[in-house]
Amino acid sequence: MKVINFSEQNTVINQYMAEVRDKRYQQNRLLFRSNIRRIGQMMAYELSKTLDYRAKTVTTPLGTIDIPLPKDDLLLATVLRAGLPFHEGFLDVFDHAENGFISAYRMYTNREHTEVGIHTEYMASPSAKGKTLVIVDPMLATGGSMAAAYGAMVATGRPHRVHIAVVIAAPEGIEMLRQSVGDDEDVTLWCAAIDPGMNEHKYIVPGFGDCGDLCYGEKL
Repeated sequence: MKVINFSEQNTVINQYMAEVRDKRYQQNRLLFRSNIRRIGQMMAYELSKTLDYRAKTVTTPLGTIDIPLPKDDLLLATVLRAGLPFHEGFLDVFDHAENGFISAYRMYTNREHTEVGIHTEYMASPSAKGKTLVIVDPMLATGGSMAAAYGAMVATGRPHRVHIAVVIAAPEGIEMLRQSVGDDEDVTLWCAAIDPGMNEHKYIVPGFGDCGDLCYGEKL
């Protein structure tokens, strides 16, 4: 599995990351969602450079021109609910992609809220068979929900290639994902940042908190 970390590069993504991490900016949900969406747009643009292309002849009012266009059959999938603004950013770029949605969320399995399990209960998606599968989810903490999403999508059919995109990853989540994808060399993990680790409640540190809550409000 190849890992790309944009925080190691000079890119405008770092400006958006500085804002979503800032607890003052987080008080404005509209701004927070907008920045998550813009990170998705920028990351989708970078990802587009890795797709396969073929020339298509386009007729203009004054003649014709051959333009290289992506030939990948894209399937864009996300994990509800936190993934929605990030997914929208990718969809702004890959507006012809098919879409898949998976409900996967963390559940603490002990009273101290230090052990986490993943619960999945809903999925709506076309088959991934032969397609370039792009799974987006803002946080890769323990890696449990992404591993569940990856397994569910691949079970619909073997994709041609897999891209997994996250805003922030923890090393533990990356290792979990490596174990899930195995020796598949056609998997790339795209990260806006990789943080040092997690706290006792399995939140990424320094991170920026719960993305779903910051986008849409606290849950019961």
